[in-house]
Amino acid sequence: MVELGQKPYRGRQIYKWIYKNRAFDFDHMSDLGKELRAILQDRCYISLPKISAREKAGDGTEKFLFELDDRNVIESVLIPDEESGRTTLCISSQSGCALGCKFCATGYFGFRRDLTVGEIVGQVLVVRELYGDEAFENIVFMGMGEPLLNYDNVMAAIAIMTDSLGLMLGAKRITISTSGVIAGIKKLTASGSKVNLALSLHAASDEKRKKIMPIANRNTLADLMEALRDWAAVRNRRVTFEYILFKGFNDSDDDALALAKLVRGMPCKINLLAYNPVAQAGFIRPSEDDINHFAQILYPRTPAVTVRKSRGKDINAACGQLAGKKGYACVEP
Repeated sequence: MVELGQKPYRGRQIYKWIYKNRAFDFDHMSDLGKELRAILQDRCYISLPKISAREKAGDGTEKFLFELDDRNVIESVLIPDEESGRTTLCISSQSGCALGCKFCATGYFGFRRDLTVGEIVGQVLVVRELYGDEAFENIVFMGMGEPLLNYDNVMAAIAIMTDSLGLMLGAKRITISTSGVIAGIKKLTASGSKVNLALSLHAASDEKRKKIMPIANRNTLADLMEALRDWAAVRNRRVTFEYILFKGFNDSDDDALALAKLVRGMPCKINLLAYNPVAQAGFIRPSEDDINHFAQILYPRTPAVTVRKSRGKDINAACGQLAGKKGYACVEP
């Protein structure tokens, strides 16, 4: 606003109109003068991700395929939980992903680019436009991309989400999930942010983790655990470990004991999840009995263990299945 010869408070007014009131047309901003609104209409624009496709699963999970201004695509998932009565919005931080995890469809999709702050927040705004301010209680950065590789934009988006003039979400309702970007974890620790942190672990040894997650070739589990312990100590909160079970690979009794040993002494909870099929990956999904047996070995050796249900698997909206698809065809940028 200062660059346009306006007083700084005009910026706060526009900010509130867009993020708190969801006014996406300058003409609707009634406390701005007509002359200023005309200038804004001429020089600026407000853009939201466009819904290219929507699918709803049998369990109520809804997947959105968004097309961005440059025709890159991202996916977001709205996940209701009948047990808790709460709904979670899973959003993306990048179009595609560069990390290439062997079990994840987004990794096979490849990396297009980082999302802007507006594109990250835009996913939230679009869902609120559809379903209102009470559309969801929690936000998780578990969609496309590695959030800590787009750190600055993710944190700026979270600042808008948690601001009293913005989306007014509690930071404790937001979770960043990382594949293990140590530098990003350290920056998050130093930032003082109150968001939650989850690690996509999936193996309790460097040897096995390297086979399914190329990022493991750049750092050891020992260094990663040290960074997570520092975060937990500073934040005084527990780390969440996401552990996908692959039949015959990481689901043995020895794997469970190794996992318990790895996290010993760390305030944490472990979320167990069965592998969700991805055509290119070739892994096998374990049975529910296998998962429950693994959980029984872990607890009480670990502080808390939860067996998570796969939500939206019938529309390829479950963990690891997001690949920017409309029907069966990828939308290329």
